[in-house]
Amino acid sequence: MIAAGIDAGSRTLKIVLLQTETLRVQAAGRVDQGIAQNALAADLLTRLLEENHVSRAEIGPVVATGYGRNLISIAADRLTEITCQAVGVRRVAPQARTIIDVGGQDSKCLRLNAAGAVADFALNDRCAAGTGRFLEMAAQRLNLDLQSFGGHASASTAPAAINSMCAVFAETEMVSLLAEGILPADLAAGIERAIALRIAALAGVGAAGPVVFTGGVALVPGMSQALAAALGQPVLVAPDPQMTCALGAALLAVRQCRPLPH
Repeated sequence: MIAAGIDAGSRTLKIVLLQTETLRVQAAGRVDQGIAQNALAADLLTRLLEENHVSRAEIGPVVATGYGRNLISIAADRLTEITCQAVGVRRVAPQARTIIDVGGQDSKCLRLNAAGAVADFALNDRCAAGTGRFLEMAAQRLNLDLQSFGGHASASTAPAAINSMCAVFAETEMVSLLAEGILPADLAAGIERAIALRIAALAGVGAAGPVVFTGGVALVPGMSQALAAALGQPVLVAPDPQMTCALGAALLAVRQCRPLPH
């Protein structure tokens, strides 16, 4: 039997198919988010089944998570990103004690106890600062995609000081700094540093390590280093960080069939 985890995130929809007996990932995929989330999920699931020669009859429990979880009609259960992210990250990084998840529209900090359960969490979901949207805005201003933006930031030797953490005002500040002759690389590094400081403030002083970084922003070059500097401790990027929440949803779907091994 195959369990499915569907993460209907704000910018990307992800699916992980997991063998219920071995917990081996059978297939995984993602598509850009849209307005017809249920149809996107159905189409992506069909594609993954066809590409991996899995019949629809083999699909057992389905758990949905993310902003659009309530729109996924094939899901038997719907759980929060907090719950699914903790389970998914602990699967790929069992030592994790703090999880920093930065996506397109929000950022989250999860504090785990020694058993891996969520002891506390904090969210930044009211402002674009400290999210992927802030990075996208800055990259667009410099006519770069996110990978190129991160590459520029990594090449900087003198990151610019970004004083405003409001996405609207920061864009105005970027225009002024460019007019003053600040190099794009230094501006990119300054933006990454400003975002990392905002996330570190969300995590709080003395976040327990190991710290695991997940979400789409973890894929942007330079962000993990900027976050490590802001936190004052090493940061581990989760393997395939965009998929950990869907993985957690799939693992929790398996739990509907049997208890997960510790």
